[in-house]
Amino acid sequence: MNEPLTMDALAAPLRVLRLLAADFGHLPAPDVDLSRVYPDRLTLRYHEGLDAFEAWREALAVPPERVTHAVQGAGTRVLRASADYAGAEVHLYGYSDVPAVDGGAA
Repeated sequence: MNEPLTMDALAAPLRVLRLLAADFGHLPAPDVDLSRVYPDRLTLRYHEGLDAFEAWREALAVPPERVTHAVQGAGTRVLRASADYAGAEVHLYGYSDVPAVDGGAA
């Protein structure tokens, strides 16, 4: 049986979360995920549109060309990006509705 992880195993993403709160406290608050499965990862999710995602992408100096785009389910746009920051992997996810396309013939 494997030994359970201790809080020390999550030190890197917790440290990064503290740094982000101190350095970028003026930016929109994300949903935050930490995982014992990926103890060096901090995931930040933004469900209120893509403006918050873009603000954080810029703050973390992720180049636009490193952002991936997908559509999931019945029309939710998902932007993804990641960066190494202060010893942890930071994963950004931004969600928004895909705009409806008018279905008329021209």
